[in-house]
Order: sequence, then C-alpha cells, then structure tokens
Amino acid sequence: MKYNFQPRGVCSRMITLDVEDNKIKSCAFMGGCHGNLQGISSLVKGMDVDEAIAKLEGIDCAGRGTSCPDQLAKALKAIKNA
Repeated sequence: MKYNFQPRGVCSRMITLDVEDNKIKSCAFMGGCHGNLQGISSLVKGMDVDEAIAKLEGIDCAGRGTSCPDQLAKALKAIKNA
C-alpha cells in the first residue's frame, strides 16, 4: 500500500512509501539532500519495517533533534500504527 508522510523539522518535504507484508517496497523523498536521500531509499528497499525503524530512529541532523532518516522511521511507525 502507498503512503505519503509529511516530515517535520527537516529539509525534505514529503516521503512516499510503498509497504507490503511489513517490507518496504519503495521509498522516495521530495526535497532535501538528493544524493543522500536516494542512497537511503535504495538501502531500505526490501528491508523489514521494524529493522529500518531500529536502524534509523533517533539519527540527528545538525542538532535539529531529528533528520530525514529519523523522519522515515516516524513514517514507518505511523504506517504500523494505522
């Protein structure tokens, strides 16, 4: 199922996810550091949702208290709780 998540406190403006059977089928960021976010999207493709959350949650960017990877973890948690 496709999901859109609007991150807060980071440069990216939208995270689009396709999750099926607790696996990330696709992930794309709109805005932000394009090369880094392409890399993150590629790395999480095929990953178990819980594994991705465990690896990405709590990552900080420049003292903001969050980051694009942390926001991705928040998006995945929201999907799990939906």
